[in-house]
Amino acid sequence: MTTSKPPVKCFALQLPTDSSDFQNNISRLCREIEKLPPKSIVVTPEVFITGYPYDSMDDAARVSKKALEEIVKRSTDKTVTLTVIVKENDNFYNRTYVIHNGSIVHTQDKIKLFLLGDEDKYFSAGSEEKLHLFEIDGIKMGLMVCFELRYTEYWQKLRGADIILIPARWGLPRKSHLDILPQALAICNQCYCIVANSADTDMAKSSAVIDPNGEKITDDDAMLIEGVVDFRRIKLIRRYIRMGVFND
Repeated sequence: MTTSKPPVKCFALQLPTDSSDFQNNISRLCREIEKLPPKSIVVTPEVFITGYPYDSMDDAARVSKKALEEIVKRSTDKTVTLTVIVKENDNFYNRTYVIHNGSIVHTQDKIKLFLLGDEDKYFSAGSEEKLHLFEIDGIKMGLMVCFELRYTEYWQKLRGADIILIPARWGLPRKSHLDILPQALAICNQCYCIVANSADTDMAKSSAVIDPNGEKITDDDAMLIEGVVDFRRIKLIRRYIRMGVFND
């Protein structure tokens, strides 16, 4: 039950992608994850390892496979998200892995592709059936990837989550949207949202840890946003503002 869980440290990594050296990105991500305390929840930016190299997608998929192997090794005492480019049957997918204690416990392909960024020309869309709650050590979690935040019907599918993980590669011109949407989602679903966005110069940053009352920890100058998931606060907010949709 939510009430019996001790607080959990959580982190959103806000890092720039080195577009000229994918291996350097793998090494950096491994170092950053290894620094973090055991039992923490870590969200990394969408496709941090490669970005969107549309002219070398096969290479990106190969590097991403290697990155997954390395991150799994370094997640033996943590919960980590990794969003990478995957190739299956000549189709490319934007896939997020949730890794817990060295094992992959959830995978989810990006459903809503960002047309303005030509994602639909290079990726196949994931299935909405994979958008559902999953549980790790009694913690109910959900996952939304970047552009999917705009679809409030997906918010409904994640009702009851304690935490919603949000890896993103959200552009600077729409920064205010990334400031608002996850905060609204946290308030609406009365849960924590952990947003990890790219720190590339053309990206919005705005990574954040947001609590069920909409209170936000964020810092565009930081490479790491740290917060604590307090399960008592989830219960408190859901009792204080009763919405009739939760079982807590």
